[in-house]
Amino acid sequence: MRSLNNRIVVPVTRRGPFRAIRSAVVALAVFASAPAVAASLDGLAVDVQNRSEPVLCAEKDNVTITLANPQVRAFRVEAAHPPYIGMIQRDSFEADWTACDMSADPVHKVPVPPRRQTLYEEIAFWVVGLTLESYWRPATTTVRIGDRVERNIHLLQLWQIRPMGGEEVLVLYPQDGYWRIRPMAPHGMAPTAFGSSFLVGPVEDDGRPVVRIKEVAFDPKAKTFTLTFERGGSATLNLVRTDHRINAIDVVYDKPISGRPFAMLRSMYVTEFNNDVARIAVREKGAKGWREDNIMRFGKALATDVWLGRTSPSQHNTSSPDMVFNGFSDTSSPKRPKSEAPR
Repeated sequence: MRSLNNRIVVPVTRRGPFRAIRSAVVALAVFASAPAVAASLDGLAVDVQNRSEPVLCAEKDNVTITLANPQVRAFRVEAAHPPYIGMIQRDSFEADWTACDMSADPVHKVPVPPRRQTLYEEIAFWVVGLTLESYWRPATTTVRIGDRVERNIHLLQLWQIRPMGGEEVLVLYPQDGYWRIRPMAPHGMAPTAFGSSFLVGPVEDDGRPVVRIKEVAFDPKAKTFTLTFERGGSATLNLVRTDHRINAIDVVYDKPISGRPFAMLRSMYVTEFNNDVARIAVREKGAKGWREDNIMRFGKALATDVWLGRTSPSQHNTSSPDMVFNGFSDTSSPKRPKSEAPR
């Protein structure tokens, strides 16, 4: 999963009049600042379980946090810059293969040549699909972008315009259901690192946790992904806010997921100074304050909010974002984010 580094593809230079690009940036900023519509202050409490295991290899996802509740139909997932983002003097993107042995990983060759193709493009953002030479799972998921249908896509990238180029803000691995998101970099900084991944849908184990997706469709106008699961059911992921502070997605299922997690965070922790996530904080049902712990010591909780991140820099993906899961709801809309002013 981690063999693809955070800068696998250099963005294609965008052509066109500077005025058009500047207008697109302004329009995108207006879209990014639009408030999300939601229902109330507190969400449902969900069962948060820690299935993490110690590991020496920094390129193996050993952190596993599951979220389960057979009533949940909607929630929000957010990525935000770590609190030390303004103090980073040297960012780190390099893979660390120390103590790693991937020889036992399954390998599935692809019947078509490796390629990178732009699947959708407008001035403000564009979608890129990558076909790799091989992958650890067979490529069975169909990818639909608007009216365009593609197969053998291992990686989907969503790029967003920034001055003098573009910035990758979201990736999806359709063949195993892993997502990564990040905010746009703070003004004056280079793009930040990706870090933790999350899964959306009925999670199951196939050597490692996966979500089997039959089809993923992206509506560029609505900025919405629709997932159709092999186990039945579907989900929509609406990109509600992507700016220099936060990347927020509202997830809505057509029906609740019972008997297994409906979402999962996957990440890496070797030591306090070599990790993609080191801390967890939960707002437990009925509690007067948050409970905080080291990610490897945490056990379980019944919580309405879950934060996972770092409070001090790591030598691995130093600038990668913190992650938040909240707004759990039994309706078709996540509960209103707590950062919004009361109405």
